[in-house]
Amino acid sequence: MTERWRVDLTQVIGAILIAWLLWRNAPRRNTAALLFFGVYPIVGFALLRGVEAIGLPVIDTTLWGGMMITLLMSVVGIVFSLPLGVVLALGRRSELPIVKAVCVFYIEVVRGVPFITVLFMANFMMPLFVPEALTPDRLLRPMIGTALFSAAYMAEVVRAGLQAIPKGQYEGAQALGLGYFTMMRLIILPQALTIVIPGIVSTFIGLFKDTTLVAIVGIADFLRAVEAARIDPNWAGPTISSTGYLFAAIVYWFFCFGMSRYSQSVERHLARGH
Repeated sequence: MTERWRVDLTQVIGAILIAWLLWRNAPRRNTAALLFFGVYPIVGFALLRGVEAIGLPVIDTTLWGGMMITLLMSVVGIVFSLPLGVVLALGRRSELPIVKAVCVFYIEVVRGVPFITVLFMANFMMPLFVPEALTPDRLLRPMIGTALFSAAYMAEVVRAGLQAIPKGQYEGAQALGLGYFTMMRLIILPQALTIVIPGIVSTFIGLFKDTTLVAIVGIADFLRAVEAARIDPNWAGPTISSTGYLFAAIVYWFFCFGMSRYSQSVERHLARGH
């Protein structure tokens, strides 16, 4: 209880940086991106995990739980699944047979198995394939599984956007002498990602809700915390179950509805150029 301020401070800093990034007219958004993707993970890890050298006791991840776990799993999955999905989508459309075959195999295999299976594989099988000294933390394993699973679905969303780009865009970029990576970065991907914003956000929303499944592998997420409070004798009462699950539903709806509304505002903003 005495160290809970570290969780609160981490979430407050994260909320401020995310709000700064999402505010389109905010000044120095590049600085916000640098802080969020470069500095915040280090600061967040130091606060949550602890560093004895700076006077913060180390808190084992077995003691982590609640909304922090849900937000952590969601943010990590969203941040890593989009770039991985873009790479897989480009690889699937590659003219290099080996690259294309590897990407197609990965996407189809991952999309063909339930998310629970991926979580079990990440939690129990991953330690068998790496040296014991390099075995990921029990919380890091489902994070990796979540990001890899979501990336396969994201790849198909991005591929749909790439296929919607007229062939003339590719030919025009090549006529200007642009290389493959420059053409993708400056011309093709911005248009493709704009087209599939609804699909990307739908994948993010699904990922946020799917984080409840990490309870299967022993991670105490937000819904598990609600369940633990429901069966706690200190909270016993005839309305505890209904009010607890209603509160959980409201929280999940709030986050999902917020992502949906923000994506719609982005779509309207980008449509002005047409």
